[in-house]
This record gives sequence, structure tokens and C-alpha cells, in this order.
Amino acid sequence: MSVTEAVTIFQNALLMSLILSAPMLLFGLVTGLLVSIFQAVTQIQEMTLSFVPKILAVVASLFLFLPWMLNKLIQYTTEIFGLASHLP
Repeated sequence: MSVTEAVTIFQNALLMSLILSAPMLLFGLVTGLLVSIFQAVTQIQEMTLSFVPKILAVVASLFLFLPWMLNKLIQYTTEIFGLASHLP
């Protein structure tokens, strides 16, 4: 395996981790923004009000996107095993 192949595999792994984490991060970001706007409008500065909705949103997005994430992960794993079979 050459250095360029190893770097390409590493880049693909980083890209896959970014793709798989993006839905949960985006749901947490949007929920955090909405909670922050709600806190600013109502002047309620409760710490648990900022954490609990974000956690629930991330868990809900995990359950919502889990089949898609598993499908992408299985495709990537199959691709990596296919590359490993061509190694000398």
C-alpha cells in the first residue's frame, strides 16, 4: 500500500465520520438556537433548560437517522474490506 492510498483511506474515514455525525450535530445546533432564543425572549436563565432539549433532540435524531447511518457504515465497511482483499 502506498502513502497516497493510505491518505485516501484516512480522508474517506474522516469524511464518513463527519457525514455520520452531521444529522445529530445539526439537530443539536438548531435546538440550542431555538432554546437560546426562547431564553432571551422570556429572560429565563435556567441551566437545565438549555441541556435537556438538546440531549432529547440528539437522541431523537439518532433514532430517526439510525437506519440511514447503518446503511452508510455497512457500505463503507464493505468498501474497506474490498480494498483490504487487494493488498499484497
